[in-house]
Amino acid sequence: MHTARPRPRTMAASAAAAALVVTALAVAPLNGTAAAHAGAVPHTKVTPALAGHQLVRAVGSPLSTEECRAKWKLACYTPLQYREAYRLNPLYKAGITGKGRTIVIVDSFGSPTIQHDLDVYSKQFGIPSTKVSVVKWGNVPAFDPKNSDMTGWAGETTLDVEMAHAVAPDAKIVLVETAVAETEGTTGLPEMMDAEKAMIDRGIGDVITQSFGATENTFPGFDKGDFSSITNLRYAFKDAARKHVTVLASSGDGGATDNTADGKGYYKERVNSWPSSDPLVTSIGGTQLHLNDKGERTAPDSVYNDHGAGGGGQSHVFNRPAFQNSVKNVVGSRRGTPDISMAAAVDGGAWMYSSYDPTATGWDVTGGTSEASPLFSGIVALADQAAGHRVGNINDALYTLSARSSYDRRTGIVDVNDGTNNSYQGVTGYTAVNGYDMATGVGTLDASRFVPALARTAGRRG
Repeated sequence: MHTARPRPRTMAASAAAAALVVTALAVAPLNGTAAAHAGAVPHTKVTPALAGHQLVRAVGSPLSTEECRAKWKLACYTPLQYREAYRLNPLYKAGITGKGRTIVIVDSFGSPTIQHDLDVYSKQFGIPSTKVSVVKWGNVPAFDPKNSDMTGWAGETTLDVEMAHAVAPDAKIVLVETAVAETEGTTGLPEMMDAEKAMIDRGIGDVITQSFGATENTFPGFDKGDFSSITNLRYAFKDAARKHVTVLASSGDGGATDNTADGKGYYKERVNSWPSSDPLVTSIGGTQLHLNDKGERTAPDSVYNDHGAGGGGQSHVFNRPAFQNSVKNVVGSRRGTPDISMAAAVDGGAWMYSSYDPTATGWDVTGGTSEASPLFSGIVALADQAAGHRVGNINDALYTLSARSSYDRRTGIVDVNDGTNNSYQGVTGYTAVNGYDMATGVGTLDASRFVPALARTAGRRG
């Protein structure tokens, strides 16, 4: 049995809380599945990223960054600060808002209040809201606010939807809700892959964001060198490559290590996780932003490493793909992650609003790479619109732009090289240095340059 889980995200909030409360990263093991495609797959029960560290929750209204620092000793950021930090506003002024493009988000159970919560979130920051189209995949049970699995996934759903919308305000959002409970042998990760393939085959969605993952070592057969339990799950990604759909995944929140099969402990050596490690996926790592209340940087970005750390390292399953040949001196003979990074630190987390839990309605501050992936899905939607077609699998284009970034600022690639690292839980990680590294990938981005550069560089995709 292996543990597949949404990428831990942290919450901070609750004005009523007298002190900042931090709980350990907790993820339940996954339960049962057999494949509907190409051979046997592991039995899994996916649990939400919200089942990560939790600080405090449910503030009545967002506070300023300085107020957050004074109250909780951590920074908190609004989407308006992100727009300034990532230089999104010039794109919006040029009409590049994600219009005509669709972001697909896959989460178990979903949230019964997602439309209302997105409307409240958008109104708070003066962003036009958008309709969230909900697709129920399988026999999704009625939402129970007393069920911790469901509330956890509802938190992840809320984070994913609000972060994607913050970056691409005019993109359509399709939320695919899956049922984790056993349904005749198909559940967990296979159920999610089936849902993704169905959306791709129906022509729904230009980019898919995934805020979940499982340590490669926990898949059946791994210890014997049999990776079929992973490779048999790749059918949705292969389909996406054929149909020119971009697929993203959070790189994880365990630094260079990750969870053991029980979901509670960590490996004592460097490991990686799937689907982030898949060469058909773009792995999104985590940074820490240092901003003032206007969204201006007060220092260069660092590696996310506070109540979690940005996942990264060598895959033990996949060989180095051709698109990483230019960084073979770093990744060696293996697939390296992440590919690129965005905001994920808890100290510098994002405000989000939720009301799915009647006992904790209000504003939270969130972090984790399950924030970074939906943020980047918005970037892809902007590039799709700018290009006038799907940019598809962006990995070739990403490393092409990175190779030029040292002498051409028009690539929009911004190196993260401040010497911070993603060491975590006693496992030595990787340091942010000049060029590609397995702490932040090629670095982060200046969207005003990166979006048009990606649109130009990625091949025509229909």
